[in-house]
Amino acid sequence: MSDDAELMVRVQAGDEAALGTLMERWEMPVKGLLRRLVQNGAEADDLAQETFVRVWEQRARYRVGAAFRPWMFAIAVNLARNRLRWWRRRPEVTLEAWSGGDDGAASGAMAAEARERAEAVRRAVAELPTDLREALVLAEYEGMPQAEIALTAGVSVKAVESRLYRARGILRTKLASWTQRAGA
Repeated sequence: MSDDAELMVRVQAGDEAALGTLMERWEMPVKGLLRRLVQNGAEADDLAQETFVRVWEQRARYRVGAAFRPWMFAIAVNLARNRLRWWRRRPEVTLEAWSGGDDGAASGAMAAEARERAEAVRRAVAELPTDLREALVLAEYEGMPQAEIALTAGVSVKAVESRLYRARGILRTKLASWTQRAGA
């Protein structure tokens, strides 16, 4: 049994200190995942806190011996889905209004182009349908294998393969001008 799974057994027994250890260990990965999904740092921070509240509230649902990361990421992904649906129902709030880029201190033409390219990638990823964006973020940014993504998203491994294929195809098309520049 992994260290995280052992901590979850303690959490299931009501050990708040074990939850604190999990929170310290997983805070940054959860926030990173949520930032990529909702494209907003402040919202991601709020959703990360809510994720750990849900871990505590749903501790009885954790299956002893199961991998912790997909279980916890499923909670975070579901919270992100709900928030994105909420935003879509309120047209005055757009994803772009919430998204903020990293303002680096680097200067020069190459740094400006790198920032522009990074923003183009962020924008293209943000425009993906939610199910495709989730699969892509979990695979590319979180480095999760397809089997864990399937557990996290509650779908089959074949569905994950399909989502990744479609997401990468869309990105390839949207970012074609950047690939041509890099090759030139």
